[in-house]
Amino acid sequence: MNNWNSNQLTHGWQKGITAFYYALGMDEQDFSRPQVGIGVPLLEGNTCNVHAYQLAQEIAAGCREAGLLGFPFGTPGVSDNISQGHEGGNASLPSRNLIANSAECVITAHCYDAMVGLHNCDKNGPGFAMALARTNFPGLIVSGGSILPGCYQDRDITILDVYDSQAQASVGEITHEESAEIIRRACPGPGGCGIAASFNTWGIAMEAIGLMLPASSSIPAVDPDKQTECRQVGAAVAKLLERNLRPRDILTRAAFTNAAVAVAAAGGSTNGVLHILALAREAGVDFGLRDLQEIFRRTPVLCSFAPRGKRTMVDLHRIGGTPVLLKHLLDHGLLDGSCMTVTGETMEYNLRDTPAPPEDQDLIVAPQECFKEFADMQVCFGNLAPEGIVFKVSSMKQPHFTGSAVCFDDPREIVKAVEQKRIVPGSVIVLRHLGPVASGMPEVLVASAALAVPELDGRIALISDARVSGVSHGAIGVHCSPEAAVGGPIACVKDGDQISFSLLEGTIHLDVDDAELQRRRESLQPQTSASPKRGYLADWSATVAQASHGCVSLALYPECRSQL
Repeated sequence: MNNWNSNQLTHGWQKGITAFYYALGMDEQDFSRPQVGIGVPLLEGNTCNVHAYQLAQEIAAGCREAGLLGFPFGTPGVSDNISQGHEGGNASLPSRNLIANSAECVITAHCYDAMVGLHNCDKNGPGFAMALARTNFPGLIVSGGSILPGCYQDRDITILDVYDSQAQASVGEITHEESAEIIRRACPGPGGCGIAASFNTWGIAMEAIGLMLPASSSIPAVDPDKQTECRQVGAAVAKLLERNLRPRDILTRAAFTNAAVAVAAAGGSTNGVLHILALAREAGVDFGLRDLQEIFRRTPVLCSFAPRGKRTMVDLHRIGGTPVLLKHLLDHGLLDGSCMTVTGETMEYNLRDTPAPPEDQDLIVAPQECFKEFADMQVCFGNLAPEGIVFKVSSMKQPHFTGSAVCFDDPREIVKAVEQKRIVPGSVIVLRHLGPVASGMPEVLVASAALAVPELDGRIALISDARVSGVSHGAIGVHCSPEAAVGGPIACVKDGDQISFSLLEGTIHLDVDDAELQRRRESLQPQTSASPKRGYLADWSATVAQASHGCVSLALYPECRSQL
């Protein structure tokens, strides 16, 4: 019975409920149709999400054509870009869990038979995927599509150029007028950030894991094919219901490995690590940082997406889309093609007619021509990060680094220090008290962008218990666990301490003996946040697990509590 869940309302013992359905224009025949909740991240004040409701209407129309009833519903939406560098940044990651909870709340309360979640900005898709895994209701994720590149002086520009131009203008590399012109031209319309930042990292991951229809992640937001795709989603959901194919049938350990490999090969964002860990926990799959560490060591970087290179998701669309990338990985033995997907077929079957990447392109290369033999993301463990730290090191020429600590508690102070030439090559910038418990684990792009000036890029390292945007580049270690706010060793670092890490060995070391580290820990003073603890943030901080567990809720998963 395809209306396995809604049937209890439309044909249940509470006959009066149907009065509300009649008021919606439904009739007796509609009471036997499966009902689909369509999760919409409503935020018209953000280019990523501005077209989300329009796409939801196309999905709803497609559901009707497929014999289903589609009902869009709203969830919170927080722009990861607009919230950068101020109190709003505290809301970004908590919004992911709010979206998961909101979606779970609506689809279970209304007894929907399936759910479709729209992925328009960084935290939308992960939140809806978590809800699907948690409830195990049939469903899938649909990408809202990437923004088109802007144009400046006859070259494509993206949001990366915006942040880089600001840093360059601050130290005199370009004029402030040039930076202002880049800012005006970089974002020409709707869609998520077009490079291999957090939004597209998750889109690629969702196709690789099997929870998104083929090519959804690579069709641009304003391309007519995006509306056509959305119109066809209803038929795909009907097939899921007919076969009773559930998210946990798709979200296997092998599927998570596929997602991690695809993210690594594409040169994706560290935020993808957090979301993969969280989704695995929600799906009941044993897949953690140690697994990611092993995958990242063996997976070469095969794509020249920005911020590593210059290419965008639109460039991938022009050569055939994400299926071309996945087929390339499959042909070179990097993916498991036997994994089931939301098409009702295996990945290998989905990609059976997909061509190889064209020869006249520079976005995707063969493993023997890789940009790097190991992923730009690596995971390290050691006395500074007993539960792990995730590095993004696209600018580092060597897989190891040693430097002297320079400590900060506010990313804006790093910007000032760069402008005043107080940061020198060989430094390890330590930015702490910005983890999940402390302040919602905001992105510190303002700091990483400031450190990307030519005299420092690749010659210093940044280590933090916060997050960075996928727009960031340099030598950056984030998600340091446990965080400073819960007494993690990162809280005990002092200026001048020597810090070293080796990416391929998977180690990070603070050159301070255990006894001194313990003395410092015992003398730590409580830190107070400069920003107010909003209600949502108080709830989050009281229940959130550390980044090493994907920042899931301890109320749901008490086994993720830090052992520090």
